[in-house]
Amino acid sequence: MAERDLIAEVRKTRAVVQRIQGLSLAGKSDSGHWTMMDTKADVGGNEAATAPMELLLISLGGCTAMDVLSILEKMRQPVQDFRVELEAEHAPEHPKVYTRIRLLYVVNGHVEPRKLERAIELSQTTYCSVTAMLRKSVDIETSYRIEPVDQ
Repeated sequence: MAERDLIAEVRKTRAVVQRIQGLSLAGKSDSGHWTMMDTKADVGGNEAATAPMELLLISLGGCTAMDVLSILEKMRQPVQDFRVELEAEHAPEHPKVYTRIRLLYVVNGHVEPRKLERAIELSQTTYCSVTAMLRKSVDIETSYRIEPVDQ
């Protein structure tokens, strides 16, 4: 395969971030959907949207949630409701990067614990690209809770 062919196979994502007012920003990538970002008023923001680091945490939760839900569906595990609760610890000094992230998968349904554990493991080790990037610099811990089905 020629070098040019190899370069053409590289997947690229493009994005733009546009200033709205002060430190209020809007970002859009290839999907065409705008996402608002902002920060605290005392540093020049308007406190009108989610902060970029919060979006990173939400991205991690969304990525692994999609994986786990898809895997559980393939395993024919009946999920009635689902959420991922995330908690991140920050470094005390700038740049105040995440140093530890804890994920709690909360599943409502008749789900077999061993199958949920396997779905989480596959997401964390194979499928979730956000986890793969963050794990290089952040300690990521996972746990789960299966709640009884609502009657």
